[in-house]
Amino acid sequence: MQKSQYISIGKFVGTHGLKGELVLKHGLGKKTALKGLTALFIKDKTGSYLPWFVESTSVKNESGIFIKIEELNTVEDARKLMQKEVWIAEADFNKFANPSSAIGLLGYTIIDNKKELGVIDEVIEQPHQILCRLQIEGKEVLIPLHEESLEKVDRKAKKVWVVLPDGLLDVYLS
Repeated sequence: MQKSQYISIGKFVGTHGLKGELVLKHGLGKKTALKGLTALFIKDKTGSYLPWFVESTSVKNESGIFIKIEELNTVEDARKLMQKEVWIAEADFNKFANPSSAIGLLGYTIIDNKKELGVIDEVIEQPHQILCRLQIEGKEVLIPLHEESLEKVDRKAKKVWVVLPDGLLDVYLS
């Protein structure tokens, strides 16, 4: 699979119990146990996505899941994956993510003043806004989505209309 076929859903934030279970904090926008997920992926130092096979899962809360990974059988084993970003295949993401959540905007096209800027590669949730990372002219750009900048979202067409502050794009593109 290529990079675009994996989507980051969160990261491991803790261990649970004594048998190597991990706590995954996710941004899928709904309570889920990821039932039926067979593998998740973690990037190694070279940028390759390595599969880790899921033994079992259970719901912790709205944004947390307890996950038991095959071959991780102790707290010490599980600690090796602490704070690691977790990725899943795009097909699995489409099955488990709430389409109305912020992370559901991945792959949408951002439009400002009738001009298509690019496709959302990453959604970064912050307390008072959402940042959408995309590539414009080969450069990484962060577009804020909040009350003043978000005009409308068309989920069928996968488009997000925004009104950006004057000069925002110039900061990234000049």
